[in-house]
Amino acid sequence: MALTAKQIFEEKIAQKLKDNAEKIKTISTIYQFNLTGDAPCIWTLDLTSPGGNISEGASASAKCTVTISTQDLSDIVEKKLNPQMAFMSGKLKVAGDMGLALKLGNIL
Repeated sequence: MALTAKQIFEEKIAQKLKDNAEKIKTISTIYQFNLTGDAPCIWTLDLTSPGGNISEGASASAKCTVTISTQDLSDIVEKKLNPQMAFMSGKLKVAGDMGLALKLGNIL
């Protein structure tokens, strides 16, 4: 069963931020996730503060916006789907700084 957006961000990604605290310090940017599917929603991942900050809703300061279905994002954080393959197959779309999207892949 796929994770909900809330579970993905508040449980899975929150844990990955803790596990990768050193990597996060080098990224220091804001990502916005536009999730599609049964329950479309927007989440913001702010890596400009120590430990990162996750919140529901859009950010006017996002330098990189990722558009993906909730199911596909669930598969990425569960290691069932490779982020690069998702991008190549059109399941994951990136607007903004592509280099930041690659750095994000190293955390997720």
